[in-house]
Amino acid sequence: MLVSVEHIWKYFEADIPILEDISFSIERGDRIGLIGVNGCGKTTLLQILTDRIGFDPTPGGDGAVNISRDCVIGYLEQNSGMVSENTVDAEMHLPFSAFEDEYRRMTELSEKMPELSGEALERASAEYARLSSHYEANDGYLTEVKISTVLNGMGFSGIDRSRKISSLSGGERTRMALCKLLLEAPDLLILDEPTNHLDLDSTIWLEDYLSDYKGAVLTVSHNRSFLDKLCTRIIELEDRKIRIYKGNYTDFVRQKKADLERQEKLYEQQQQKIKELQFFIDKNRVSATSAKQAKNKQHMLDRIVEEGVEKPKKPKKPPKIRLEYDIAPPKEVLEVSNVDITVGEGEKQKTLIPSLSFEVRRGEKLGIIGPNGIGKSSILKTILGINPHSRGSVRWAQNVKTAYFDQKNEQLDPRSTVIDEVHRRYPRMTDLEVRTLLGSVLLTGENVYNPVRVLSGGEKTKLSFALMMLKRGNVLILDEPTNHLDSQTCEVLESALVEFDGTMIIVSHDRYLLNKIATRILEVSKDGVKSYQGNFDAYMAAKELERQETEAERLALQAAQSKKEPKKQYRTREQRSLDAKRKQDLKELEDGIEALEKEIADIEQAITEPETASDYQKMGKLCSRLEEAKAELEELMEKWVEF
Repeated sequence: MLVSVEHIWKYFEADIPILEDISFSIERGDRIGLIGVNGCGKTTLLQILTDRIGFDPTPGGDGAVNISRDCVIGYLEQNSGMVSENTVDAEMHLPFSAFEDEYRRMTELSEKMPELSGEALERASAEYARLSSHYEANDGYLTEVKISTVLNGMGFSGIDRSRKISSLSGGERTRMALCKLLLEAPDLLILDEPTNHLDLDSTIWLEDYLSDYKGAVLTVSHNRSFLDKLCTRIIELEDRKIRIYKGNYTDFVRQKKADLERQEKLYEQQQQKIKELQFFIDKNRVSATSAKQAKNKQHMLDRIVEEGVEKPKKPKKPPKIRLEYDIAPPKEVLEVSNVDITVGEGEKQKTLIPSLSFEVRRGEKLGIIGPNGIGKSSILKTILGINPHSRGSVRWAQNVKTAYFDQKNEQLDPRSTVIDEVHRRYPRMTDLEVRTLLGSVLLTGENVYNPVRVLSGGEKTKLSFALMMLKRGNVLILDEPTNHLDSQTCEVLESALVEFDGTMIIVSHDRYLLNKIATRILEVSKDGVKSYQGNFDAYMAAKELERQETEAERLALQAAQSKKEPKKQYRTREQRSLDAKRKQDLKELEDGIEALEKEIADIEQAITEPETASDYQKMGKLCSRLEEAKAELEELMEKWVEF
């Protein structure tokens, strides 16, 4: 067991509990998803586990967080990033600093040992053997491979490693911090919304990486596909308490629904039993012959009331989102022809997509996907006229009325209050009408007088959708609408979008949403834009078919080329000679690699032997030869790869 949490409590202010009697354990190999509505205390619980904050004294006095002595915990917080002036390369090497110190010490010893003798030489050789064994056992020679693998997987394949961390954007720093944490490989990885700044490819890579991770993983996430692919247990935090479910997110939804239905049935049966007992007691309490029975029934009733099934709590009221429009547009809604997608101005202007063309028909739900930085959000801003373009054309049909959701909420005035933000756009609405609208998205009470700048990401999203409901657009333009939303609100939004029979253009990394909503996928990549009919699963199936077809074409071409090659008996003497020489060279190369690998193993064994330690000249020669052999082996391996 890595971590054991026993009966912990946490209070907000003096007497308002955030966490109440929380108990669970984490074993090596666990993949746990911690879920719950925004503000329920998930991050607070993670901070307690990582000793950033303490828990409060418990009613029974038995609260504890026990962490096994050798357990190393790595924690990636929301919006965390590195602000160091180190370069990317230096930061990525920090997790391996101990191994790099070992290598430097090994080099130092190999240089000094020829000058040593006696006990000093014996101690040095023993230390060298120990360090060498530990370095190789922990894949010290694969440091660069590990760094490249993680950076590539997290979308940094082309990054200049000499760049300073401080020059990265906030999202890039968060991703880089996750890269570093993965390279540190702690026994327990605690991740708070790790997919927030990842594109689809990086998210899928992270799922696979964490699935094979040797340690345990505890993650807070609203990404339901991520939780489905990764988790073997779900811990739900609700009403200050937790409940643990086996399986992934889909299993959790099914089990929770079944548990609630079972509890409702048991509660109804219990209430009927209580009614029957109470009726008997009331009828026989004063009867001389039945008073004793009535007393026994009263004891039974008291036990049921005290120990029986609790009344199922009604699910918290979800927000209400209903998107409607007044006039349907023509069949051909949008035509984008040879448009350049750019960002920045003047000398800082950068072209992301030199020529973009696509069409949208009435009723289509177009999902736009692609890697971070490719220009997806800029496409939306360009077709809306927010960003200029210097070539091509964007033609909207008549009677088109767009409603735009911006993932950064740049259309909201941070200085305005929530209620004034609605009044500013719709001045004829009364306060009652505005508050009713805001209440439908759970922005209620005095919160409507809060400045927009103090709202959480989820609250800003709800305000934006309240404004979209008033806009009554027949074409919805949505940029990452489920970011910052809890699972319940995501499901409400999905239902609203499913019911919306207008046209939709949506940029999203949410595979659940794209599967439910999209009727066509537009893939944006460095190679251009390609359209796929159907939802995200259909897109993935089409991509797999493309991969298979490409592989089949490659094999067919290879076979055709093989047939075209002249048979051996028709090759010239010179060709046969070159072919024989190539085979001979390859054999000599492989023989050389095998010989060097054996020599290195023999030298390392000889260094550990007692008689070697007493002969400093022999030791010096062996160490010198070991370094030479490793260098020769590396050179031969490079030639073999290129052969």
